[in-house]
Amino acid sequence: MKKNLTKNIPLKIMSVVVGILVWLIVVNVDNPIVTKGFVISDVQIINEAYVDQLGEMVMQDDSENTVRVYITGERKTVNRLTSSDIKAVADLQQAESTDTDPVMIPITATCSGILPENIRVSPQNLSVHLEKKVTKEFAINVSSGDSKAAQGMEIASLTANPEKVRITGPESLVAKIDSVSVDVSSKVDGIAQDTTISNAEMTITDKNQDTLSSNSMSYLKFDNNGKVNVTAKLWKVRSDIRISAGYTGEPAEGYVVDSVTTVPETFSVAGSDEALNNLKLQGNTIYLDNENVDISGKSNDVEKKINLADLLPDGLKLTSGSSTDLWITVNILPEGSKIYSFPTEDIKVKGLPDDLQMAFEVADVELKVKAQNGDLSGFNLRAVSASLSMDDWEEGSYEVPIRISLPNGYTLLEDVTAEIKVSKVSNAETENGQ
Repeated sequence: MKKNLTKNIPLKIMSVVVGILVWLIVVNVDNPIVTKGFVISDVQIINEAYVDQLGEMVMQDDSENTVRVYITGERKTVNRLTSSDIKAVADLQQAESTDTDPVMIPITATCSGILPENIRVSPQNLSVHLEKKVTKEFAINVSSGDSKAAQGMEIASLTANPEKVRITGPESLVAKIDSVSVDVSSKVDGIAQDTTISNAEMTITDKNQDTLSSNSMSYLKFDNNGKVNVTAKLWKVRSDIRISAGYTGEPAEGYVVDSVTTVPETFSVAGSDEALNNLKLQGNTIYLDNENVDISGKSNDVEKKINLADLLPDGLKLTSGSSTDLWITVNILPEGSKIYSFPTEDIKVKGLPDDLQMAFEVADVELKVKAQNGDLSGFNLRAVSASLSMDDWEEGSYEVPIRISLPNGYTLLEDVTAEIKVSKVSNAETENGQ
């Protein structure tokens, strides 16, 4: 028996409609239409050539670094999106005018699978300034910090290639630049031979001596793509170099030059092979021009400080950390006088309590001795006696007079003093706190 398919058609149609409605309800309840906001911090400015041809550059306001993009769509679709799925651009050619300050550029956001009418941007415009584009050249300073080459070697020079760089950018930003530097301290520490560091990173410092931020750096363009190679050249070190110093002129009548001394007596240099070989031929001695110290008509010691680095011949330099100060002293005494060094260990100490100990701060004291007959040939330093005594011995540091007794026929030109340090005697019990 055949079924009648046409029976109850209205009821069947109603069932289909109800089913569709139920399906729509379920779908809308389970996957509703929602709106979600995304923060975009990298709005791309396009068609900058539009103002570049006018000799201008675009600078974005620091306060307008981010925009918020709102996307409307099915929840399941929207929830799968991240900020990286959204692209936001500001087209300079779409700006209403480039004669205003700031210039307002419309922002357009796109997202794959989302219709444009379902995307909203806030704010709708990007605020920028147009500045004159300028180019300025800067020397590249290279530093190695506290780094040192291998033992026996010294970093003689650090040379950048190129030695200068051209920087192009907004006029106000380029005007802030004070210096361009490269730090290769981590690359040259402990090196034992000439070394080239490739693609060293430049640091830009402003006039407040602050390093430019990455945001400011993004507006600058460098020739050679900002790549710098640095060559470190090494020299060998030689120590115990002496100074031979003299003087010009004559002392006052009745006075003579006893000696010429320098502080320091010796120092270290680094130099090229040629310069060190020449120095060796001179007995590892630097001979100074006598014109450095004039003693004409002087009756007292003459001391002069000069810059040692300025006196070194080409190819030599002071080693790192060395003082450039050199003191030259010309000791002037009356005729028939001479300076002798007396060991402090031969000074007799009197009256020092048993619970105290004393130490001299220097190894020798100077005795300026004059012969009554003007002849010092018979003077014997071993015949000199020296002593030290104090009324009240207490802990501390002192400069104290030294009593000097000379053989007959000789006198001291100046009183003698010495620096001493007095301290408590230590023992095992006091050291252990008992």
